[in-house]
Amino acid sequence: MSAEPPTPASPQATLRQSRTLRWAIGVGVAIMSAIGMVLLFLLTLATNNRALYERNYAWLFGVNVLVALLLLAVLVWVAVRLGVRLRKGRFGSRLLVKLAAIFGLVGLLPGLLIYVVSYQFVTRSIESWFDVKVEGALSAGVNLARVSLDSLAADMATQTRNAGAQLTQVPDAAAGLVLERIRDQLGATDVLLWNASGQALASAGQSRFNLNPERPGAALLRSVRQERATAQIEGLDEVSDPATAQNARVKVLALISSPSVDLLVESRYLQATLPLPPALVANAITVQEANREYQERALARGGLRRMYVGTLTLSLFLAVFGAVLLAVLLGNQLARPLLVLAKGVSEVAAGNLGPKASLQGKDELGGLTRSFALMTEQLADARQAVEQSMGAVDAARANLQTILDNLTAGVIVLDAQGLIRSSNPGATRILRAPMAAHAGRALSEVPGLAEFAAAVQGHFDAFLGNQERHGLGHWQQPFELHASSVGAGQHATSLVARGAELPDATRLLVFDDISEIVSAQRAQAWAEVARRLAHEIRNPLTPIQLSAERLEMKLSGRLPAPDQAILAKSVKTIVDQVDAMKRLVNEFRDYARLPAAELHALNLNTLVAELLHLYGEENAQVPVEAELDPRCPAIAGDAQQLRQVIHNLLQNAQDATEQACTDAAEPMPPVRISTRWSASSRRVRLTVSDCGGGFPAHILQRAFEPYVTTKPRGTGLGLAVVKKIADEHGARIDLSNRTQDDVVCGAQVSLSFAPASAA
Repeated sequence: MSAEPPTPASPQATLRQSRTLRWAIGVGVAIMSAIGMVLLFLLTLATNNRALYERNYAWLFGVNVLVALLLLAVLVWVAVRLGVRLRKGRFGSRLLVKLAAIFGLVGLLPGLLIYVVSYQFVTRSIESWFDVKVEGALSAGVNLARVSLDSLAADMATQTRNAGAQLTQVPDAAAGLVLERIRDQLGATDVLLWNASGQALASAGQSRFNLNPERPGAALLRSVRQERATAQIEGLDEVSDPATAQNARVKVLALISSPSVDLLVESRYLQATLPLPPALVANAITVQEANREYQERALARGGLRRMYVGTLTLSLFLAVFGAVLLAVLLGNQLARPLLVLAKGVSEVAAGNLGPKASLQGKDELGGLTRSFALMTEQLADARQAVEQSMGAVDAARANLQTILDNLTAGVIVLDAQGLIRSSNPGATRILRAPMAAHAGRALSEVPGLAEFAAAVQGHFDAFLGNQERHGLGHWQQPFELHASSVGAGQHATSLVARGAELPDATRLLVFDDISEIVSAQRAQAWAEVARRLAHEIRNPLTPIQLSAERLEMKLSGRLPAPDQAILAKSVKTIVDQVDAMKRLVNEFRDYARLPAAELHALNLNTLVAELLHLYGEENAQVPVEAELDPRCPAIAGDAQQLRQVIHNLLQNAQDATEQACTDAAEPMPPVRISTRWSASSRRVRLTVSDCGGGFPAHILQRAFEPYVTTKPRGTGLGLAVVKKIADEHGARIDLSNRTQDDVVCGAQVSLSFAPASAA
């Protein structure tokens, strides 16, 4: 069992599926694009922060690679779909591939160009950052700052040692006032006086409020005893921002010389805290920080290069994949209306004017698809209207053809050269020629119609030449066909033809067979002649006969024997001829006064069997053989008139057979009478055939007219009476010669009757 072909989806279902697919793809692309943008933003933030970048580089790189792979998978899926469509030969596949390639190259080539330029720029610029001169300048700046600070600290130590000389002669108890003066003199923030054991003897400045100031260490004190004064810069290690440089200071510790050389007298130490100039400190910190960062980046230049190149590469991947994907989607959006239009055009070219898909977009291409769909709908409506009109025309043509086919009149359409355009069956029947087989040929080429065609052409020429003067829209003329070429079973045909010109310059010829009408008119005329002759001739016949008999009676016995014999012979001749005239007059009277038939249901076989008793061998010299079909149904007929018909036909057949056999000195074959039921035509056929000499051609065409006979002593009214009775019964009568090897071997008369039920 064969599988049924899948039912094609409707345009609306296909459009809904396409919309759903596009919506899903759009949502996926939007989500991936959003993730990519977030990742790019995070990469940008991480790039500005080396620590943040190094801490999050791994997962940022992994997520970016995942997004890039997803975009690549989408691109591969789209490419596979395009390849499948192209391999299947789907309409518009080449256009989609071309648009995708164009938009892909538009998105890919600029991206690759920018990437190459950016890569070269990044790698070269990073190397240019770490130049030897820059590194030397930064090192010199750091050294300069360090030397400046050291020189400043040494100067402050010298000043503090010189100021400490003021405390040489001052006892510990009075050292406070001197310390205040020294503090003001040095511009110090804090001044302390220490003994050798590290105890504070006096202070000035902020240290006065400190109950337990920080004591110098033993190592520091030993260094002071050796160098007389030391200076330490403090606060620079805690300062990372030049804006907070005011916390930097120099702490100086100087030995106060004693005037006595007594070793038992303790040494004292002057400690002063002096602030450093903020501008100098800020510059030193800036140079130092720049040098530190430079050294760090110089050491990590490979990682820095990898960071920038990685960020650039990931950005390129996202940008290129996104651009190619957008190129494919945009190309599809641009190609979809074109594909819809192209598919619709191909369907219209194939004759399919069904509903076409259209896009609801607001752009010009969407409007074009809607206009095309509307145009297709209008074309479908127009074609439907044309088909309805053509159907109406075909129906009218079929009706006209049916009417023409069932017309008894003949119809022929001719062109100006006399060529047959069309004809109906009536023309074939009347003209006795297969007119349909001669379509496209001249009417004069039809066998037997040359004279008729010439006469028709002449009448058309005369009519068209004098149409305005003629007044009527047609011409009419009677014709006689087959008058000189009547063969066996044929008779002359009387026509009345009418011709007219059609709107397309063709010519219409309509003609009717009026042979029956002419024959009926002749029969009616002969009936009138017979009635008048019977009336005019019958009146003088009786006086003539009586006068002749009276003359014989008066002269009988008064004349000599020879004269008496002549008289008797003459009177007998007159009486015999008068009797013959009376019989002739009676036949005329019977033909003229044939009563109307009274039709009743009767069995034709029974009627024939009854009449055959009168034609036995003892009653007739020519035998009669019967062949009766028992299937024959009853017919509607007048028994008396049908007896007369059968008598006339049998007597004519016997006379013809006897005359032919006597002339040829041959034995007399039987006359045959038969009945037959035709189921196809539903008619009962009565046939009488003889073996006589047949009918001559000039007699055959007028055999049913009165006084047309082949008998030497016949009146010619027998077949005329038969024809008249047949017409009264609605029967068809046919007269023809019987032939064998193209030699006439007798005649045959047939009458076909309708069954009583049909009648």
